Amino acid sequence: MEVQETRVQTDRVLTIPNLLSMARLAGVPIFLWLVLWPVFGGPNNDGWAVVILMLSGVSDYLDGKLARRWGQISRLGQLLDPAADRLYIVSTLVGLTWREILPWWLTGILVARELFVGLVLLRLNRVGYGPLNVSFLGKAATFNLMYAFPLLLLAQGQGWVQRTAGVVSWAFIWWGTTLYWWAGILYAVQARQLVKAERTAAV
Repeated sequence: MEVQETRVQTDRVLTIPNLLSMARLAGVPIFLWLVLWPVFGGPNNDGWAVVILMLSGVSDYLDGKLARRWGQISRLGQLLDPAADRLYIVSTLVGLTWREILPWWLTGILVARELFVGLVLLRLNRVGYGPLNVSFLGKAATFNLMYAFPLLLLAQGQGWVQRTAGVVSWAFIWWGTTLYWWAGILYAVQARQLVKAERTAAV
């Protein structure tokens, strides 16, 4: 497998793709607050939480597409995009597990994947490399999970709409979880090849 890295095309910070990523990051604490509000005696705002997740998914698609189309790929964008993905997934896991909507063992599987990739990133950092580009497989996994979580929130209830949303959400969860780990393993393989090539070049 050949390791490829998209060339940084601009050092600008205030680009449209970067602003979209920053907006996604700003939405993380708002989303988590909306999900957890009922736990602390507040009203149920799952509908607004779903809207934020949907907007996050749309902006996640747009920021990468616009960056490539307009030649605005930047180092900051390469850091913000995966950071926003991971924070949304982690905050969703925390919120839904706290509310006992998501089982703890599934949360453990997904958190273990984050820890695994975190160790890979530490290894890359030690040899002077930043994060590798997010792969198509990783994006597909994120999309599956970001579709699954809003549907899981909508599935709370007894009507046929809720039952249907529950079935579809779990289909997305299983696909997303499998792809998420698969992407993480491939990421580790790419990082290992990069480190190995660096050592060979240094000899």
